[in-house]
Amino acid sequence: MTNFLLSVLIPVFNEEKNIDPLLSRLLPIIERYNYEVIFISDGSRDGTREKILAAAHKNPRIKYLGFYRNFGHQLALTCGYLEAKGDCVVSIDADLQDPPELIHDMVEKWQKGSKVIYAKRQSRDVDTYFKKQTAALFYRLINFLSETPIPEEVGDYRLLDKEVVAYLNNLPEHSRFLRGLVAWGGYPAEYVYFKREKRYSGETHYTISRMLNFALDGIISFSTKPLRIASYVGFLSAGVGFMGIIYAIVGKLLLPSHMVTGWTALFVGVMFVGGVQLMTIGIIGEYISRIYTEIQKRPHFLVKERINL
Repeated sequence: MTNFLLSVLIPVFNEEKNIDPLLSRLLPIIERYNYEVIFISDGSRDGTREKILAAAHKNPRIKYLGFYRNFGHQLALTCGYLEAKGDCVVSIDADLQDPPELIHDMVEKWQKGSKVIYAKRQSRDVDTYFKKQTAALFYRLINFLSETPIPEEVGDYRLLDKEVVAYLNNLPEHSRFLRGLVAWGGYPAEYVYFKREKRYSGETHYTISRMLNFALDGIISFSTKPLRIASYVGFLSAGVGFMGIIYAIVGKLLLPSHMVTGWTALFVGVMFVGGVQLMTIGIIGEYISRIYTEIQKRPHFLVKERINL
């Protein structure tokens, strides 16, 4: 059946050279459906806007939202979910690493009753060894810390039923780790599998620092275990300090000629306890910063321009 509206969300940031190739592959796939394609420009500074507007003038079902500045990939998707009118909503990146040809399989699984359909990477040979290993480490770490299991080897390429979209739109939080929020809902989920392709053009916008921040957002948003671990480490450091005291006393009584008075205990104690304190303060500070962000109640993003919406 095709008597439904399919929304396709595409967050973009400086993807000028990828817009036309993406549309040339995407539109023939979705033209069998009643569809809308919503581009969300996350503060792009190149010719991305002009490329999208040229396509939007030819096809009114191609829509455009432009931010005043870069607010981040997750907030761009959040904006798209708020604007989407579809009975089901697909989110996909513009770099063509995730093949749009999977959308038909996603729609079929959705029509059979699944509320969430993830595109799962069977292989990612195009990625560097470092990226593959850090991604695997991230998922192992977040699933160890989080009470909500998050599917591995999936990104933001997925199909959501309008019920799931409504649930996401009703969540008030500002720090939005959408992969975790979708999983947290517990809706029936299925997978389609694919081999990740090489980026069509340009360089990835996920630098190491952005990946670390993204991972930290996910961990802090879905787990309080780091606070508990900080407490455990505090007890451990106190125990090590106590053993250091015993070592110093025993050494002073049994091996007085080999002891440098006060130096060992002082150095070990200051370095270990100081490091633990700084780490614990940093963990607590991350949670406090999330509280600070939430109570500010600033808007998630600021929309500068709307076309065909």
